Amino acid sequence: MRTFLFVVVLLLMAGVVGVLLTGMIGLVRGGGDPRRSNKLMQWRVALQAAALLVFILLLSLTSSS
Repeated sequence: MRTFLFVVVLLLMAGVVGVLLTGMIGLVRGGGDPRRSNKLMQWRVALQAAALLVFILLLSLTSSS
């Protein structure tokens, strides 16, 4: 179970980095769609929240063992 949660945390963190880089590239290029930027920000926040929740669950399972 811990290995599965660890892999999920890593995937969520990679997703956060991917969305963050996509948003930064769009910002550097300029002239982007503000709705797309907002949607990317919403995805980033959601992925970060999910990663934190799974990480907290992983820590609680690890500390209780």
